Amino acid sequence: MDDKEDFLGQCDPNIPEEGPSAPPPGWLDDVHGYQGHKGGEDDNPLYPPPPAYNPTPELDKNTSVPEVRVPTVSEDVAREALLKYVESKWKYSSKPARNLTFKELKPVTVYRYRLETYTETRTSSWQYEPYNGQPVDGPQYGMSPPPWDIPVVLPERFTDRVEKVRVPHSSFVKVCHSCHGCGRTRCSACFGRGQKRCTFCHGHGHSRNRRCTSCHGRGRKRCISCHGHGFKTCTVCHGSQNLLHFILLTVTWKNNVEDFIPDRQPDFPDKKFEKVTGDPFFVDENVLVYPIQGFPDEEICAVSRSMINQHLNKFSSTSRILQQRQTIELVPLTHAYYTYGGKDYSYFVYGTEKKVFAAKYPTACTIL
Repeated sequence: MDDKEDFLGQCDPNIPEEGPSAPPPGWLDDVHGYQGHKGGEDDNPLYPPPPAYNPTPELDKNTSVPEVRVPTVSEDVAREALLKYVESKWKYSSKPARNLTFKELKPVTVYRYRLETYTETRTSSWQYEPYNGQPVDGPQYGMSPPPWDIPVVLPERFTDRVEKVRVPHSSFVKVCHSCHGCGRTRCSACFGRGQKRCTFCHGHGHSRNRRCTSCHGRGRKRCISCHGHGFKTCTVCHGSQNLLHFILLTVTWKNNVEDFIPDRQPDFPDKKFEKVTGDPFFVDENVLVYPIQGFPDEEICAVSRSMINQHLNKFSSTSRILQQRQTIELVPLTHAYYTYGGKDYSYFVYGTEKKVFAAKYPTACTIL
């Protein structure tokens, strides 16, 4: 018998029932800079300290935007886009697309404003693992550094990433809270008896005046869950009797993106713009960007000011704003009017991908 088996044999004969998987409140002490952990594994937000210099967007600063020309498409391009669209619709015939007569190709000015706010958020939680003699980086080596002083490697800007770091000097060993250091817990299936009542004969040992063939007349069967031992290895410490507790810091980088397109085309669903790209003729990047002023589309200016203020209020209190970027795209949109078979129709060509939206199409193939 090894030391662990000898220890288990000396445990209280009344093996405890399995306790909670997370430490109960008050089981762990607070660590300076990480207050609020009262046990459990839920993440606790760690609000960033105020920076030495906190820049704010100057609302009265003019951000110049270059003038742009509305892109146009030729009849050949409009027809080719429609033919490609028709090919994706198995019930449509390509004959109308090949033989239609264009009446007008009307370009529409569509601006998309986008604001990206790149943030870093830090949370922490108590974690544990079975202790099997591994090194313990505890408070004897010094105080745990403040959560926002722990160095991490920054990812590429405007890319989402999550990194988990064990907080230095926060580790310590404590008796398992689930089995109270016994390494095993009473089986909940058989209540520690090692046997369960036979379900075939309901514990009588016989059925219809015949000996039960399932339990061989005993009325009870060995518990499958604990293999007849009456106890199971603790699922929290895996039998090691002790746990190594430590604080895990979770660093989350997230690019918070918000788009806006003025809704001025009642016949075209704006949601279609979400899946296409435009020409980003204006890109402005800084720690905090300035609202756009003097742009020909006044609604874009108003949205820029509103979004910047909203992002600043929303993210600066709980996260650290690392960078912002605002973009104005010119999204190509052409309304194509045509006739076919003596009737008038129209469709839209949109995005640099030249996708097509057609509410109506002249004819459909007839399936014979």
